[in-house]
Amino acid sequence: MNQEDYASEEAEEAYEAVSGSGEDAEATRRDAGEAESSRASRSWWDRNADEYQSDHGAFLGDDRFVWGPEGLDEAQAALLGPAASLRGKDILEIGAGAAQCARWLAARGARPVALDLSHRQLQHALRIGDDVPLVEADAGRLPFRDASFDLACSSYGAVPFVADPVNVMREVHRVLRPGGRWVFSVTHPIRWAFPDEPGPEGLSVSASYFDRTPYVEQDGQGRAVYVEHHRTIGDRVRDVVAGGFRLLDLVEPEWPAWNSQEWGGWSPLRGNLVPGTAIFVCERG
Repeated sequence: MNQEDYASEEAEEAYEAVSGSGEDAEATRRDAGEAESSRASRSWWDRNADEYQSDHGAFLGDDRFVWGPEGLDEAQAALLGPAASLRGKDILEIGAGAAQCARWLAARGARPVALDLSHRQLQHALRIGDDVPLVEADAGRLPFRDASFDLACSSYGAVPFVADPVNVMREVHRVLRPGGRWVFSVTHPIRWAFPDEPGPEGLSVSASYFDRTPYVEQDGQGRAVYVEHHRTIGDRVRDVVAGGFRLLDLVEPEWPAWNSQEWGGWSPLRGNLVPGTAIFVCERG
């Protein structure tokens, strides 16, 4: 399996440039295409990886597979299959961040590859350990041969941030072997109708669930520095089918009693009333 070498002086210099920009971003809703969304995601995650890992690293662990802020563990959920069945499997993690999920898979005897768009996130993966192969690449252009993997997974990685999710589905379909499972989690689409607040102010509908206009943060020149794309539940199902997959299950984790943390707009208050995460369990034909 060919893998890209992501460690380069050019990437390090690019990180230094964006991390020092420091411009305040303006939040808006407007169209954002594939190229603009990709550029914004790369620069945002490079710029914010340190803070993200500092804030959430203890919850995520170094080798834990968590599907979302609720804390649903793959160890209990087994959405990729029983843990014993993972041994010897080639598994692609997309939007891997610091590769915590891939590291958990490796500990079960799998052969994972952790892919992320952000150079800085992958540097955090190296900081934790060099036991998992890392690839810096865009989820819409996977640098692997056809039928290279048995399974693919993504915990809040890539899918919410791309303008063309069907292209990602088709790329994952291409690199999976027949019968391969593809499991990914995203912000539950119903959350787009509510303010992104963890307290009572986040419990009143403030926008149309059916408004697909992307959420964009842009700098003073109107350049997107963060983009997130909204899809309804129906849209996500149609994207999966258009990508060539069968939808086996749609999991909406309930907020557990043990979890008292707030993570952005996710909180015990909201989590006990409104779903925060949607996990799509798909199979390649």
